[in-house]
Amino acid sequence: MRKMLLFIAVMVTTITYAQELSYYLPKNVSYNAAIPTPSSVIGHEVGEWHVTHDRLVNYMKAVDAASDRVTIQQLGTTYEGRPQLALVITSPKNQQNLEQIRQQHVQLTQADKSGNLNINDMPVVVWIGHSIHGNESSGSNASLLTTYYLAAAQGPEIEALLDKTVILLDPSFNPDGLNRFATWANMHKSQTMVADPQAREFNEVWPGGRFNHYWFDLNRDWLPAQHRESQNRLQLFHQWKPNILTDHHEMGSNASFFFQPGVPSRVNPNTPAKNQELTAAIGNFHAKYFDSIGSLYFTKEGYDDFYYGKGSTYPDINGGVGILFEQASSRGHAQETENGLLTFPFTIRNQFTAALSTLAAAKSLRTDMLKFQRDFFKEVEKESAAYPVKAFVVGDQYDHTRTQTFIQMLLRHQVDIFSLKQDYAADGKQFKAGKAFVIPASQQQFKIIKTVFEKTFEYKDSLFYDVTAWTMSLAFGMPTAEVKTSYDQLLGAKVINAVPLSIPLMNLSQNATAYAFRWDDYNAPKVLHRLQTKGIKAKVATQKFKMMVDGKEESFEYGTIVIPAATQALKGKELAGLIGTEAAGTGVEVFALPTGLAAGGIDLGSASLNNVKQPKIMMFGGNGTSATDVGEIWHMIDIRYNIPVSIVDVDRFNSINADRYNVIIMPSGSYNNLSKPAQDKLREWISAGGTLIATEDATKWLSVNGFTKVIFKNADEKRDTTLQLPYYLRSDEMRAKDMAGSLFEAKLDLTHPLAYGYRDPSVSIFKSNTLFMDQNNNPYDSPVMYTENPLQSGYLYRGYKEVVKKTAAINIDGVGRGKVISMVDNLNFRAFWLGTSKLFMNAVFFGDIIRL
Repeated sequence: MRKMLLFIAVMVTTITYAQELSYYLPKNVSYNAAIPTPSSVIGHEVGEWHVTHDRLVNYMKAVDAASDRVTIQQLGTTYEGRPQLALVITSPKNQQNLEQIRQQHVQLTQADKSGNLNINDMPVVVWIGHSIHGNESSGSNASLLTTYYLAAAQGPEIEALLDKTVILLDPSFNPDGLNRFATWANMHKSQTMVADPQAREFNEVWPGGRFNHYWFDLNRDWLPAQHRESQNRLQLFHQWKPNILTDHHEMGSNASFFFQPGVPSRVNPNTPAKNQELTAAIGNFHAKYFDSIGSLYFTKEGYDDFYYGKGSTYPDINGGVGILFEQASSRGHAQETENGLLTFPFTIRNQFTAALSTLAAAKSLRTDMLKFQRDFFKEVEKESAAYPVKAFVVGDQYDHTRTQTFIQMLLRHQVDIFSLKQDYAADGKQFKAGKAFVIPASQQQFKIIKTVFEKTFEYKDSLFYDVTAWTMSLAFGMPTAEVKTSYDQLLGAKVINAVPLSIPLMNLSQNATAYAFRWDDYNAPKVLHRLQTKGIKAKVATQKFKMMVDGKEESFEYGTIVIPAATQALKGKELAGLIGTEAAGTGVEVFALPTGLAAGGIDLGSASLNNVKQPKIMMFGGNGTSATDVGEIWHMIDIRYNIPVSIVDVDRFNSINADRYNVIIMPSGSYNNLSKPAQDKLREWISAGGTLIATEDATKWLSVNGFTKVIFKNADEKRDTTLQLPYYLRSDEMRAKDMAGSLFEAKLDLTHPLAYGYRDPSVSIFKSNTLFMDQNNNPYDSPVMYTENPLQSGYLYRGYKEVVKKTAAINIDGVGRGKVISMVDNLNFRAFWLGTSKLFMNAVFFGDIIRL
């Protein structure tokens, strides 16, 4: 007992000492007294509390005001309105010529100009980025120290560093998540330190602080760039084209510290070998600095450089070097681990040390980094010229919004894009001038273009830290053609900042019998819901029809929305004006139909026109559900469609009034906490006519608990008992069976309500699980089926190659008067899988009209 008390006394002393500024900073360095220390602004020592985002911002602004080495920029704001900041830190002399330095640096990426640059005199550009996962907060807390040191340290060493380096310091990649976590950790901190890992301080409630406002992992969004935080960040990235970008993370509490290089066999083949050589050279500096403070570390294990959507890999196809840091996490302020007591200040010191070692490496390897950047883009010029595809033509003539979203995504990466000058046909696809685009392969951002469009099947390794394929053209469901000859005749105007797509001109006669709009455009659900909230009654066509409109025959496909004028409260000019207002700017074209008599197909009084209910949506959330899956659905319905959705914790479902909803969404999760009474209540709600939409693991739960008749195929492969493998490969063999994330082709029944708005019967679905649904007994109940040879891109474990064939992606079961729609995969993956998210919205709007 006396030994234990002594240990605790030493522990508390260590924690108190660790909060002193001298614990972190390099020894024998003097500091400018005019620069405020962190504690003088944030009100506590670094590491004493978790810094909240507002205090972090206050400190950065205070240093900016006090130092001629620092210039602050606001990149934008988060969903919750918090500012995203970046500090540009360099010598006062460089600050006076910052724009000239930036412009000259960017010329290194321009093969026709870079040869004239004298890299011996150019600063190297280093971006230090912190805590993109908000609950990995040692990085953001370390940014206080890095900022103070760079602004206040004095002497020839720091002056030489700042003279030869331009530092972009982002104190918080994820302000909303950081603030959520800091609040949690601080509100549970005891005055008498508690280090018990079971304590509430170390165990956040759902969804935790890792994610942004919509519970997305922003570290997977550098390439898709679907969130405002990422979009703001990319502007700065391409404004400066950094040579090195560091990405400060945390990992399990029982680990040590990781820095790259990662696993050698898991490097994307589009990354040059020189990139990995420089990564290793920089790693030598990390090792030296960590040895000097006695901190342990590891490299070349666990983490990889494969998916380009992460902060540590995105620079690798932009002429730079991305560096991942992973620090064992204290989660709170001090936690017991297998390696002893892990304190928050200790983790902060390691992150700060990694920043210092990076800057030392950048200074020492400055000309190597600049030369690599110049050579990278010269090599890109050669590679792109030799690439067999000379250009890509993309565009969906029926879906203005989805095409626009795809093009905007590429523009964020500074891809050169041109409008299609004349109609073009290839591979059975039709591309219309004004509604499609040409993307030449031979350009500076060839590497981005290649990774966006390429399909991969061969891998050096079968283990992955993230997804194995992300072919964006397939994800967006974007009609694409490869041009392998001259394309000059196809080039129209270059796209600058905006997308010059033709906007429908609507002639909405106030004397129309009805108004109609097709379901093709991605924004069609938004328009329908807008009208429904204004009291408009709408019908959906379950059969095709044709109408003469302004002297031209127009064809209307399955899923066309029809608004009969006679049944509306508003009449004539008021009705036409409302419809025009709600559709304006959405890309959805509305037609004024002069008669109820069709020129072909059903007439407007047909029973094949079904009433469409306004969705009243509830979604399960909280414990028992996947935060990212919930967030992806929430983001889509809220941001893309502006439809309200009530997120209700699984534990609370039995106590709420479920009758106010006609759609309930069950995102992926375990649902072990959905009680028996709650299950009975859910079953009764469906039986009364509700539509239940379930995704991924929730589909298995519904099957096991008797809500559906869905049968899952056994994905287990019989093990070869004659195979002798060494023990150290045990975990690798198990991980090789994971479905990290690949693309699979499925076929749609275009006449089915879930397929309304699709013209092509083929869709690409992202699959990251090993759930394989059999087709339901009634073939009409499985409208989306995987094909005979479904793999389109990505790694697939050999044991799953046969089992995935001809399985169902979506099954539908009847329960009383209601429906259960089981979607075995994630149709809204990371907010950029727009090619399949319409299937999800069709279930929301049309689930109740499905006949079984």
